Amino acid sequence: MSEEKEILIVYGSETGNAEALADDAGILAKKMNLKSRVMDMDDISVDELSDSEFLLICCSTWGEGEQPMNAEDLYQASCDCDDNSMDGVNFAVLALGDTSYEFFCESGKEWDRVLEEKGGNRINERIDCDVDYEDTTECEDWIEETLQKFSQMILGEA
Repeated sequence: MSEEKEILIVYGSETGNAEALADDAGILAKKMNLKSRVMDMDDISVDELSDSEFLLICCSTWGEGEQPMNAEDLYQASCDCDDNSMDGVNFAVLALGDTSYEFFCESGKEWDRVLEEKGGNRINERIDCDVDYEDTTECEDWIEETLQKFSQMILGEA
């Protein structure tokens, strides 16, 4: 049954960290026998986001709180969507940032906010990760927990 539904994993990244975490999530999903697709935010439309039943966003923050270049257009299109455009989208957001900046993890916070405002269903609280995220298992644990929640929904256990 888990083969029928797909988890869409999209990333917005300037330096590759969010992309690497999205790839890690895709690998873990496969190990959990979950169908997933990892995509660059440049390569996906807002319609594909809104048609996705299961959505995991990995997004870094660039500069002083801006969206990464590959996320700008998709984020703006999401903001411009109808109010209920994300109805039926079960989502979770992994945000990357640097606590030395005023707008720590701002891009991820913006994604989390717009998906909820447009009717999406948050299935796990957003995680805000600092530049030293690789020094702990916090991100890995959150990804595993999020995929487990998606799995339970896909299998009808939630």
